[in-house]
Amino acid sequence: MEIGTIIDAVILGITEGLTEFIPVSSTGHILLLGHFLGFQSTARSFEVLIQLGAILAILAVYFARLWQLFITLPSSPRSRRFVAGIVLAFLPAAFAGVLAHDFIKTVLFETPIVICVALVVGGILLLVVDRMPLKVRYHDVMDYPLSLCLKIGLFQTLALIPGTSRSGATIAGALLMGTDKRSAAEFSFFLAMPTMVGAFTYDLIKNRDLLSLDDFGLIAIGFVMAFLSALVVVRGLLDFVSRHGFAPFAWWRIAVGLAGIVAIVAIG
Repeated sequence: MEIGTIIDAVILGITEGLTEFIPVSSTGHILLLGHFLGFQSTARSFEVLIQLGAILAILAVYFARLWQLFITLPSSPRSRRFVAGIVLAFLPAAFAGVLAHDFIKTVLFETPIVICVALVVGGILLLVVDRMPLKVRYHDVMDYPLSLCLKIGLFQTLALIPGTSRSGATIAGALLMGTDKRSAAEFSFFLAMPTMVGAFTYDLIKNRDLLSLDDFGLIAIGFVMAFLSALVVVRGLLDFVSRHGFAPFAWWRIAVGLAGIVAIVAIG
């Protein structure tokens, strides 16, 4: 591995961790940044596989809560309903992702202008949703009805377009259906776990024969950086959202998307 490529992997890993759980599209950011760095990963697996590092940050921060959920499953209908809701929300994107996997990886991942447009459009929509006078009916993710969870999962399928943002799509969908901002972000955290584990497993199985030892080394570097930087975000995001809403992230998306379009037009 060349030192420049290692540095690129570190930068992209940190970017992944910082952006995975905020509604700005981590995939869009690392694909655009990789494009301008000249970083090319085998079968675009680096960009998918390092996301699991960010997911481990949730496991670390929420371990006590997840353990409590696990031990109460046999006796608590509320816990069972919550887990069933997460599974329901996971399924639409899982099926759509498998069906569209090759198109996503070979076409959408390789078209930076699509990512930039998705960032801008998603930012505008997030601004609109954040400012709408929506009636809040749900404040606790444990009380989300199964029908609501499924609808949020349908919104998550939009994130198969890089630049849309998995968390952005699920949060916007949840807000439109009556959740408060804090619980919408928290549900997105929990939904990220099966979604990213599924994406990691499927991509690794599909491309394992294409990956070299150098590829796995870069993935390991990005994985660790994503985990460490995501820890910072996960610990403070819910409080930030409760105070400031999602408008700061929407403006960031718009700025990055427009800057990307300008750069693509100017330098390719």
